[in-house]
Amino acid sequence: MIAALADVLPDLNTATIAEKLEAPKSSQLGDVAFPTFTLAKALRKAPQQIAADIVATINQEGFEKIVATGPYVNFFLDKVSTSQDILSDVLSKKNTFGDNNDGQTANITIDMSSPNIAKPMSMGHLRSTVIGNALANITQKNGYQPVKINHLGDWGTQFGKLIYAYKTWGSEEEVKSDPIATLLRYYVEFHEKAKADESLNDEGRAWFKKLEDGDAEAHELWQWFRNESLKEFTEIYDRLDIQFDSFNGEAFYNDKMTQVVDLLNEKQLLVESQGAQIVDLSTVDENLTPAMIKRSDGATLYMTRDLAAALYRKNTYNFAKSLYVVGGEQREHFRQMKAVLSLLGFEWADDVEHIAFGLITFNGKKMSTRKGDVVLLKDVLDDAHELALKQIQEKNPTLANKDEVAEKVGAGAVVFHDLMNDRTNNFDFSLEEVVRFEGDTGPYVQYTRARALSILRKAQQEVDMASLSLDDQATWDVVTSLGQFPTVVRQAWQRREPSIIAKYALHLSRAFNKYYANSRILNEDDQLNARLALVNSVAIVLEESLRLLGVKAPEEM
Repeated sequence: MIAALADVLPDLNTATIAEKLEAPKSSQLGDVAFPTFTLAKALRKAPQQIAADIVATINQEGFEKIVATGPYVNFFLDKVSTSQDILSDVLSKKNTFGDNNDGQTANITIDMSSPNIAKPMSMGHLRSTVIGNALANITQKNGYQPVKINHLGDWGTQFGKLIYAYKTWGSEEEVKSDPIATLLRYYVEFHEKAKADESLNDEGRAWFKKLEDGDAEAHELWQWFRNESLKEFTEIYDRLDIQFDSFNGEAFYNDKMTQVVDLLNEKQLLVESQGAQIVDLSTVDENLTPAMIKRSDGATLYMTRDLAAALYRKNTYNFAKSLYVVGGEQREHFRQMKAVLSLLGFEWADDVEHIAFGLITFNGKKMSTRKGDVVLLKDVLDDAHELALKQIQEKNPTLANKDEVAEKVGAGAVVFHDLMNDRTNNFDFSLEEVVRFEGDTGPYVQYTRARALSILRKAQQEVDMASLSLDDQATWDVVTSLGQFPTVVRQAWQRREPSIIAKYALHLSRAFNKYYANSRILNEDDQLNARLALVNSVAIVLEESLRLLGVKAPEEM
């Protein structure tokens, strides 16, 4: 289909054509639709006429028919040959079905998660973490090489304050017994006491100055706090099955900011403003506020560190794209950063992308919990595990590995719920709604795949790859859904949108469950082999869809 369209639309490459394909509103209109709206300007014709011209010239061999319906070219696929081709493709390629080489192994750096050390990970870190991980999986599926970077918040005056607090009223024994909760308590206590005694802020700044100057004691304490934080973070990342290629945080760039300042000076871009050093960005965009590079006391800022990080990543990884998975409230910061890079003459500034996302509310309210002013991610994962375990005990009490499955289902439910929402949308999180085996949830998709595997176990029959053709309407929605997967994979990357994968998985699950409810799959007839091939294909594609999202797929539930 893509090749047939490419033959009559030589100005469009196959990736562009694939991105435009969509499912018609009704199966009566066809199996796949190609809209022509965007071609009207270039071809100087009405979309309806373009569609009619394509149908008049396209090679219709291998299709039941191709028709023009208004501005759409609608393809009706031949059921027998299409089911044979799609099922054969899925079963032979298995988890590599849907792979493409569009990226040609080019590097994509992904700045994601990035919690602050000495503080617990909250639900506020969930979106950056799981969106970044899903995009990494999706980029790899599209032939790129992802580089996942956890840009830790591990530098700044707050660590001077924390060191002072620990030295003044803390204890090694307390920290070792419960590191992150204790360090957070010290930090909060410091700010409470500083309200009454402002000299404490000077003490905190003095200790950070010692840390910046390489004081042995200050560095040893900072390293200890950092290591303890990483241990706790790693426990959560392990539960989410997320790994990183780099944990280089803010501290890593402490000795790399001089290069940024020197480059800005060479280009005569630094301007003094009220004692601070700034870059005027009005020549790039009159709506952009100046980028502050140095404060009046000579200290560098986030902007300076992010510029140093961008230069380091380009020099180290030679990225094709550099993605920053950061909340939408930081749009201005990244616009400023790209503008400064452009003024420095770096053409690759256009390859820097802010992958913005919306906010989460918790049960309809801004985040607050029994733990204080944040909802801790660990607590949510624990609660999701318990809720999943309760449902598994009710539905399948004889399941041998209930606790292990409950962890996959609970964590998977939290991740899937985040990713099924359009990235830039705000959404509400209600645990009881998220960890359900019915409806638009991760457990529903996991359960559908487990159901397919159960059917295959009952059948106890190897699939004959030579006989995979199906010609009935009952299986057609499932077959065509399977065939859409490679296009969905491309679209998810092109739009930087993991929800496309999640919504596809729900669509395929619904199509399969409708088929399951209305068909005798294990009926002994001449199409049993093809039906088992269909079931196996669904299991394969659902597992791969979940993997792309960072969700595990239990064999039984």
